[in-house]
Amino acid sequence: MTYTLYDFIGNIGIVLILYAFWALQTERLNARSRLYNVFNAVGAAAILVSLLFKFNLSAFIIELAWLAISLYGLWKSKNDQAGEPS
Repeated sequence: MTYTLYDFIGNIGIVLILYAFWALQTERLNARSRLYNVFNAVGAAAILVSLLFKFNLSAFIIELAWLAISLYGLWKSKNDQAGEPS
């Protein structure tokens, strides 16, 4: 087995998603925070990049859903903050 750049990118994605989950469970991040959603979105996108080279349909679907939900969370947090008085 050879370890390629896209494997490395996918592994960075795994680390980001696992860190986000760990930080959520240890209350270092809030599930509604932008940073939590950024870690998840970037992580899912990185895994999707790696899947373009070694395709797996099931993994692709879950990561696409993970990315979409994280982007929704980012959009929602932006809109929630926009409505708050300064």
